Amino acid sequence: MAESDKSPEKNDKEVQIPDSLPILPVRDIVVFPYMIIPLFVGREISIKAIEHALAGDRMILLLTQKDLSNESPAVTDLYATGTVGMIMRMLKLPDGRVKILVQGLAKARVKKFAPAETFFSATIEKIEEVKADTLTIEDEALIRTVKEQLDKAVSFGKTVLPDIMVVIENLDDPGRLADLVASNLGLKSEQAQEILEITDPLLRLKRVSEILSHEIELLIVQQKIQSDARGEIDKTQREYFLREQVKAIQKELGDIDERAEEAREFRKKIEEALMPEKVAKEAEKQLKRIEKMHPDSAEAATIRTYLDWLVELPWSKSTKDNLDIKIAKKVLNDDHYDLEKVKERILEYLSVRKLKDKMKGPILCFIGPPGVGKTSLGRSIARSLGREFVRMSLGGVRDEAEIRGHRRTYVGALPGRIVQGIKQAGTNNPVFMLDEIDKIGMDFRGDPSSALLEVLDPEQNFAFADHYLSVPFDLSNVMFITTGNLADPIPGPLRDRMEIIYLSGYTSEEKLGIALKYLLPKQLEEHGLTKKILEITDAALLLLISQYTREAGVRNLEREIANLCRKVAKRIAEGKQKIFKIDPANLKSFLGVPKFLPEEEMLRDEIGVATGLAWTEAGGDIIYVEATTMMGKGSLTLTGQLGDVMKESAQAALSYIRSRSESLGIKEDIFSKTDIHIHVPAGATPKDGPSAGITLATALASVLTGRPVSKNIAMTGELTLRGRVLPIGGLKEKTLAAKRMGIKKIIVPGRNKKDLEDIPKYIKKDMEFIFANDMDQVLKVALVTGKKSPGRKK
Repeated sequence: MAESDKSPEKNDKEVQIPDSLPILPVRDIVVFPYMIIPLFVGREISIKAIEHALAGDRMILLLTQKDLSNESPAVTDLYATGTVGMIMRMLKLPDGRVKILVQGLAKARVKKFAPAETFFSATIEKIEEVKADTLTIEDEALIRTVKEQLDKAVSFGKTVLPDIMVVIENLDDPGRLADLVASNLGLKSEQAQEILEITDPLLRLKRVSEILSHEIELLIVQQKIQSDARGEIDKTQREYFLREQVKAIQKELGDIDERAEEAREFRKKIEEALMPEKVAKEAEKQLKRIEKMHPDSAEAATIRTYLDWLVELPWSKSTKDNLDIKIAKKVLNDDHYDLEKVKERILEYLSVRKLKDKMKGPILCFIGPPGVGKTSLGRSIARSLGREFVRMSLGGVRDEAEIRGHRRTYVGALPGRIVQGIKQAGTNNPVFMLDEIDKIGMDFRGDPSSALLEVLDPEQNFAFADHYLSVPFDLSNVMFITTGNLADPIPGPLRDRMEIIYLSGYTSEEKLGIALKYLLPKQLEEHGLTKKILEITDAALLLLISQYTREAGVRNLEREIANLCRKVAKRIAEGKQKIFKIDPANLKSFLGVPKFLPEEEMLRDEIGVATGLAWTEAGGDIIYVEATTMMGKGSLTLTGQLGDVMKESAQAALSYIRSRSESLGIKEDIFSKTDIHIHVPAGATPKDGPSAGITLATALASVLTGRPVSKNIAMTGELTLRGRVLPIGGLKEKTLAAKRMGIKKIIVPGRNKKDLEDIPKYIKKDMEFIFANDMDQVLKVALVTGKKSPGRKK
């Protein structure tokens, strides 16, 4: 850019600006009066405008685009104020573009855009510059300030041509000074357009002064940043140079220092570990300490071990999650039968991770009886995510240091097992399973469950402080999965931090599916057998499940299948037989007599005997509640190893029956002249819980009214003194127990109706559920009119 050698007065007199001019849209720049600038023009509409101008008085209106990225602007995309320019030279380039040299003459404003045919044009009016006759002290001060500011900006690194600086130094016209400074500051087009549109020269110069002030502040900060960076680079280069010199000297003397070599190795590992800044500072501090110590001192050994732990932890190493939902679902289905709720929760987590990169790992807690697949489910989750798997058992852990680690002041101190597990995984985002969380202990050495609060709290574990490390480690990317058999022993605050998912026991049909899909193929392979050699029918497996095992999970089932395979393998080895087919008829010859026999079925309706449903850790079961009366003084005897809750239920049931004696047709004096004995068979097995309330009341009502209880009905529900039937748990297992016994009708509390959705359709098939809200409804269905039954089927 260069300043025009013509004075403004001369330009105004010699150059007459017409009322209508072609328009040349320009990008990235605002052209000011007296400014000479080369422009490259490539758009067809702009070339036509230049050709029209050259054919006439060579004048053209230069308007800046509002949107620089717009390749085909309309007149509405142009600012209305611009500069009239004189095309001084024009050169056509080989690529079809045109290069022009244009000089700004004067500011102009568009009055009206003409309809666009081959190029833009407009009717314009010239913007007259307001000139003061004399300059005040303030005006002269402003002019001097702007010149000094520009000098200062140049001294801080702003690039302005020396010729321009000479012209500016000799300018006293505030308007022309403002335009010339603004055109050489490299302003954004919006700022430059703002200055162009200010007609008052002093106001325009004041705005330029403000922009210069801001520019100087930026240049000062920029220079400081560059100076600091240069100083840091110089310091690093100097240290590197000195170290290389020391190494060269030591090499020449044959005096390689082992300590220096060790320090170099540690320093290299610290750099490769990509530790957080705070951790790296601590590692460097400990490294400098060890450099000054004798290598055989005890403290040096302690620091060396500490540094080994720091450099080997995966501070920045992580595995990439497999976010393919279909593949993850296939892995989960291949590894586990059923467990739909757990699988759905993992797939939900993966779906959210697919939508959002950074999120905290979920903290899941699987609660269920032994053998239902809690631990193997954790491995399956890790496999579906493509993460490493780490398992830690909390059973019997009583020392807080097991979680948080020992302080380094102790001899033989180590980090806690959480940090050890992370190191073992080799990544900072493994699936970390904490087994048996309900069996964690507490003694004088501390409370491990309280230490786990920090580990399992997403708001705290991003900066987990292990006592040994003494620096925070981020556990927020770890997916923690805890397991337990019962939720009650887990302390409340710890339980509150986990998302509990309950895994109920498997039904016989589910166990059959697991045996066919997983257990049997596994045991056949482990015992060197094939399906051709050993075939076990579904009926034989169902018999094995019901009469040789009694559990919620499948561990004993797997043992019995392994036992069966061993028997077959032995017979094959003895040469007795080569192909075996196991069915219900010959199962006993391999496994011996059944270990568990099902409850005997009721032969007919009996007085004083009601069929109840119970939940056990091994699944559902039926119980018979027997009641009988005898002459006495009104006492109540309870036998069958009943727990306190069940005894209280029996007392409540008797009180309810007494309160309803008139409507039931029971004589009032019978309660004072008759002793009542309630017995629940299988006396060696402890029994407890409130869900036998309506069963106890039904047995009492039957024996006291002489009306038998229907043998085709089983029941479960808690009873209040007012006769209300309260909801119970374990409805799925209880329903299955009734189905196994051939009972098709079940009385359940009305508020348990919602739980039917969780029961599979194959279990509900052919079953009739009777929902009762009070005891009167139960008795109406359960009691039938008839004579005393002679007994049960033997």
